Amino acid sequence: MIIAGHIAGQIERGERAVGSRLPSELELSNMWQVARMTVRRAIRELTERGLVRAVHGKGTFVTESRGEASGR
Repeated sequence: MIIAGHIAGQIERGERAVGSRLPSELELSNMWQVARMTVRRAIRELTERGLVRAVHGKGTFVTESRGEASGR
């Protein structure tokens, strides 16, 4: 998925630091001009890959860089 790949790339390059909050689903859908469901799928993919963690009512946060994940 393009959106998930873009955000994963930002995390990998250090453009989004561990602990930083991603924009909201609505903000991301407006940025990318896609439906919120598309953004939800991207966030779910990133969550499954262990790059972000969604906290209900708080937001979605970067948990680790891809480099850290592959170093395990």
